[in-house]
Amino acid sequence: MKNEYPVFTDIADCDVEADVVIDFSNALAVDGLLSYCGEKKLPVVLCTTGLSEEQLAQVQCVSEKTAVLKSANMSLGINMLLKLLQDAAKILAPAGFDIELVEKHHNLKVDAPSGTALALADSVNEALGNAYEYVYDRSKETQKKEEKKEIGISAVRGGTIVGEHEVIFAGADEVIEFKHTAYSKAVFGKGAVEAAKYLAGKQAGLYDMSDVIESSSENQ
Repeated sequence: MKNEYPVFTDIADCDVEADVVIDFSNALAVDGLLSYCGEKKLPVVLCTTGLSEEQLAQVQCVSEKTAVLKSANMSLGINMLLKLLQDAAKILAPAGFDIELVEKHHNLKVDAPSGTALALADSVNEALGNAYEYVYDRSKETQKKEEKKEIGISAVRGGTIVGEHEVIFAGADEVIEFKHTAYSKAVFGKGAVEAAKYLAGKQAGLYDMSDVIESSSENQ
């Protein structure tokens, strides 16, 4: 069956007019994509993860020529959660609440913890002056948890779980949980389209999904 849309084996061969590029590809393809978008001053929503330090530097360079929106997770829900967690952390951490994060994904996912889990932990840590360290494995500890600044991160792999992230603030006699569950990868596509609509016509610069969230709230 013939495709109803054009397919190119090399981004340099693409001659289709576009307002924004949405990229869900592979880190190996990002160099050519960024060069293409920089040369044509074409805004790009960069969803590919696992970029090298050199590629991240290239992202910064291209953002000086055109609008670039980079995000490890395109879900609107996750990106709203990043903001909510910062408000919660500023109140609960000083009150002595422990912070633990549990993420669950399908059994074919190769990296652990997920990039989204790290983004959530980073958001909490940023709100707390980056004073907390991450603990990924408690199996070697044979003592009670000390009163120190740490965020525990645990990973579960099984079945066809699309993605589940839970951040737990556990205090004395009370627990507050923030949880996001993705039931389909369609949520990432929807978020990318919203990001593209936001990015179209924007000036050169580096943007992220928090800009999309803020824009949506202002337009309500």
